[in-house]
Amino acid sequence: MEAPPPSSDPYKFLNISLNSDGSLTRHRDFPKLPPTEQSKDIPLNPTTKTFIRIFKPRNVPPETKLPILVYYHGGGFILYGAASAPFHESCSKMADRLQTVILSVDYRLAPEHRLPAAYDDGVEAILWLRDQARGATSGGDCDPWLKDGVDFSKCFVMGSSSGGNIVYSVALRVVDTDLSPLKIQGLIMNQAFFGGVEPSDSESRLKDDRICPLTATHLLWSLCLPEGVDRDHVYSNPIKSSGPQEIEKMGRFPATLINGYGGDPLVDRQRHVADMLKARGVHVETKFDKDGFHACELFDPTKAKALYDTVEAFMKSLSSTTTPTVTSSNM
Repeated sequence: MEAPPPSSDPYKFLNISLNSDGSLTRHRDFPKLPPTEQSKDIPLNPTTKTFIRIFKPRNVPPETKLPILVYYHGGGFILYGAASAPFHESCSKMADRLQTVILSVDYRLAPEHRLPAAYDDGVEAILWLRDQARGATSGGDCDPWLKDGVDFSKCFVMGSSSGGNIVYSVALRVVDTDLSPLKIQGLIMNQAFFGGVEPSDSESRLKDDRICPLTATHLLWSLCLPEGVDRDHVYSNPIKSSGPQEIEKMGRFPATLINGYGGDPLVDRQRHVADMLKARGVHVETKFDKDGFHACELFDPTKAKALYDTVEAFMKSLSSTTTPTVTSSNM
């Protein structure tokens, strides 16, 4: 049966209520799954109550050093977490399919913690991984799942939807940070969530989309952006609002994969971000399928397989060949 059209009330569509203290009541959420034998939770910051869920693949040949992938989940900055069933299951499948150790970051949500809180948590996860890498090489502290099982010189940073936006913002924030011996070889933005005051062509064409209607995305931005700014803020619209410092830094990004779907209202913004990075000299690979909808890989096994194949090819191409030279010490 065809899904009903989206509600004209974005709060009802997202199943949330705004409380008088500015917090949200989230009426319907995905089930939260506990860790399994192939996954475990590591506290990231006890003060902010963030954590990392580590996934290790099965059937790894002995003495193998695996790549590592830091993952930021989707949810419009206001919903879900690393333990939410679709993201837990997706990361578990990706770990097996890609033969990669995955670190899924449970970051703080808005509006209780507006941006840049999620970006700060994303950076903190990268710095935690750097410290693990330094511990492994110096005989210091390092998680046993990482110490002997990963190649810290083959790190990738991936996110979906709002998580793809976090990938971009985290990359800006760490480009001048010494992460050695950790090396970020590539960025992967899957259906990244960007916005703006003026709607894009795809947003106008798909304004009543059943997954990501325009009224809902506008509400999401109003709940996650800093108080008093509009959707042309640099967190939402880096194409319009990036200053000289951001423009210079983005030119030093590592190779970047941008994946999207023609049925996603956000697809034009994703294309524009790809063009922006290419204009700064970044090696950008794009994969835009004509069909598919926002977050389709979480629910369509065929789309999930295609995404994993695309990510695997991107990772292998950077691991086996000479990557573009960048000037920062960590990418």
